[in-house]
Formats: sequence, C-alpha cells, structure tokens
Amino acid sequence: MSETEATESAVRAALDEVRPALQMDGGDVEFVALEGQTVKVKLLGACGGCPMATMTLVGFVEERVKAKVPAIARVESV
Repeated sequence: MSETEATESAVRAALDEVRPALQMDGGDVEFVALEGQTVKVKLLGACGGCPMATMTLVGFVEERVKAKVPAIARVESV
C-alpha cells in the first residue's frame, strides 16, 4: 500500500468516526478526493444547506480528521 493510499484510508476512517454525529442532525459527509495534504469532501443532507456548514466543516470535521491524520493540512467542501 502506498503512502497516499494509507493516508486516504486513514482519512476515510476518520470521516467514518464523525459521520454518526452528523447523521444525528440529518446530515452526512462524503469523501471526494485527497489532493496532496487537502481532503475534499461534500456535506450532504441537512449539513449541505445549513448556515453553520462552514463551522461544522472546519470546527468539527477538519479538526477530527487532522487529529487522526496529522499529514492533512485542511479539509474543504466541494
């Protein structure tokens, strides 16, 4: 397994850990791509159109992903 594949696998695992909290509020997160140190995700359901979506992305999703996968610099919504 390459370093990129290992990082992507770790990112997906981290997203799986935050998913239940998002689903409790009617939302979800979908992995789109890993580009260098940036994870691209799509917020779904209630999270996608929520006025707090940016706060959820940075303050919750990005924080958790970076804690689990230190090689990640940022998470952005596409």
